[in-house]
Amino acid sequence: MVELSLPKIMGILNLTPDSFSDGGKFNNEKSALKHAEQLIREGAEIIDIGPQSTRPNAEFLSSEAEIERMGNIISLIKKEFPEILISLDTFYAETVKFGYNEGIDIINDISGGQFDERMFDVAAETKLPYILMHVNPSYETMHDKIKFQDITASVNQYFSEKTKELLEKGVNDIILDPGFGFGKTVEDQMKMIEEVKYLGFGKFPLLIGISRKSFIYKPLGKSPLEINEETQKLHLKVLQQGAKILRVHDVATAKKTVDEFLK
Repeated sequence: MVELSLPKIMGILNLTPDSFSDGGKFNNEKSALKHAEQLIREGAEIIDIGPQSTRPNAEFLSSEAEIERMGNIISLIKKEFPEILISLDTFYAETVKFGYNEGIDIINDISGGQFDERMFDVAAETKLPYILMHVNPSYETMHDKIKFQDITASVNQYFSEKTKELLEKGVNDIILDPGFGFGKTVEDQMKMIEEVKYLGFGKFPLLIGISRKSFIYKPLGKSPLEINEETQKLHLKVLQQGAKILRVHDVATAKKTVDEFLK
């Protein structure tokens, strides 16, 4: 169980050479460990390790390639910072098994169990907290823009069906992620920001991942690295509606936002 009486910051550690905003910076153990240390120093209580980029047109990796890319980074971070929670951003059951043996604390599955049919079973076997994200049904379609009749109702319908399946399998520690940046229009994503308080029916904690997402920077004509101020305003808005985890690249500024919220 992840203790979430107060909001937590999840710092993103991409190990991918092709991630859209920090690609290639941290894809060796030494630089990854150094970046993890920086994220923790700035206020992250969870480190989210991503061995595969899921941005549009990213290189598709097998589970074996993900595991090879990670090397010993999970156990290295755990050894150096035993108090830190590590989540593993993968949609493969085999990668989760590897991560579990290395010491991960949370499964962060962008696919909602849809890209690997064994994922929910492995989540049940490991008894790790599971982050359930709303996304289109396949890897090939995950970024296809869908105009939902009512985005909040559609996301809640998905959450209702998937959490029922997870609970039946014995996965009780569930965190919900509405899936910003995945197959949704700018308008629908802004609507979700306004309606965060209605997502998930208040049954499960919410993770919000809007850091450097295109629905913020594209309408402004800016780059992913130029929207920190706008992002923090949205972070504050979702915190005020009950969000419990912010998944971010810029931990230091997100920490200021959380501190402001908690005043």
